[in-house]
Amino acid sequence: MKKNIVFFEARGGSDKGPDGYRKDTMPMVNALKDKGWSAEVVFFDDEILRDEAARNEIYERVKNTADGYVSRVNPGNLKEEKLYFDVLRSLCEAGLVGMPHPDAMIGYGAKDALTKLACTELVPDDTYAYYDRQEAARIGVAWGDKHDFKKTFPTTLAKGERVLKQNRGSTGEGIWRVRLKDANGYNSTQSLPLDTKIICTEAKDNHSEERELGEFMDFCEHYLVGDNGMLVDMTFLPRIKEGEIRILMLYKTPVYVVHKKPAEGGDAFSATLFSGAKYRYDEPGVWQGLIDWFLSQLPDIRARLGNYDLPLIWTADFILDTDANGKDKYVLGEINCSCVGFTSPEEFMAKIAVMVGDNIINIVSEKKV
Repeated sequence: MKKNIVFFEARGGSDKGPDGYRKDTMPMVNALKDKGWSAEVVFFDDEILRDEAARNEIYERVKNTADGYVSRVNPGNLKEEKLYFDVLRSLCEAGLVGMPHPDAMIGYGAKDALTKLACTELVPDDTYAYYDRQEAARIGVAWGDKHDFKKTFPTTLAKGERVLKQNRGSTGEGIWRVRLKDANGYNSTQSLPLDTKIICTEAKDNHSEERELGEFMDFCEHYLVGDNGMLVDMTFLPRIKEGEIRILMLYKTPVYVVHKKPAEGGDAFSATLFSGAKYRYDEPGVWQGLIDWFLSQLPDIRARLGNYDLPLIWTADFILDTDANGKDKYVLGEINCSCVGFTSPEEFMAKIAVMVGDNIINIVSEKKV
């Protein structure tokens, strides 16, 4: 083994500190060096990715000098994400340990991961993913009526409040709570007419708009256009008001739990800091029941999301619901793994960086035997 790990970052972007790195990257680099390993940061930008010679130079250098890589590229910081993933895929095929593999990033991080987990204990079975025909063909989905947004959404909304989530964006952008203006209009046996009055609340800032269903669906079509275009449609869970529960995972180990309580009042349901939510950071033991149950689901999660190795740093977000017996249950709302940070709370960062370093060494040592 070479005992060298490369951290990939995108040059520039709002996620960087004054030194040009993500704030939690160098603590991980230094943690590996403290263990007698080498580590370095290699930057990508769109100009490099479009230049085949420059792209290949990085590939060859990393292939010949490193045992594995850690991807620290925030989604959206590279327009040429596909070319970036191609480099990562080639490195994995050359024998490097991908943390994570690019197809694991796609499988875990895309919103339609929820539909692949529907009918399990994690996700309700009335969870749908909508695409246009071109995107469905590109990703190998057999396009049918259930993927047709304009045909299916008027039927799902007729049953009760829904949440629509776009596949792109961040901080709640393009995540909409949708409900009827007339709460007496729900009827699970019908499809709503296009002139139905609805109220739409965006998670980005909790603002609400009164619209007509047909006009709103026309607006939402832009979320379906282009590579990775998609909308996920799932039941709105009113207990989001009690808070979203995020588990931060290092590979197979929970590190801490963030309880994210939306702002009080009105239609607020967003659990982002930008929207005024309040965060509390707990040790995993505070949520032991949730943790034990979630860890028991990992084999099924992995099998349903492509059977790739678990990501190095990832999160799973849960919302409380109530089962048929009136008892609490948890519903998975999202998985994040493309570039999860751990800069908050700041006092945890050094400790977690050491844990990340230990995990990297263990993963690579096991794979490279």
